[in-house]
Amino acid sequence: MKNMGKTDRLIRFVAGIILIAAAVYLQISSGRLWWLGIPGGIFLGTSLLSFCPLYLPFKINTGKKD
Repeated sequence: MKNMGKTDRLIRFVAGIILIAAAVYLQISSGRLWWLGIPGGIFLGTSLLSFCPLYLPFKINTGKKD
C-alpha cells in the first residue's frame, strides 16, 4: 500500500541524504550529533518504500487518486 506521491518522496529522499551526510560529517569532525542519521535513515526508507506509517491514522495520502 503506497501513500506517498512523487514530490513527497523526493523531498524525503533529499532530506534523508542531507541528514545522513551531516551525521557522518559531524561524527568525523566533532564526535557529536551522530543521531541525525536516525531520522535521515527513516526519511530515506519511507521514501524508497513510498509508504509512511504516520500517514495512516490521519488518513493522509499524497499520491495520485485512483
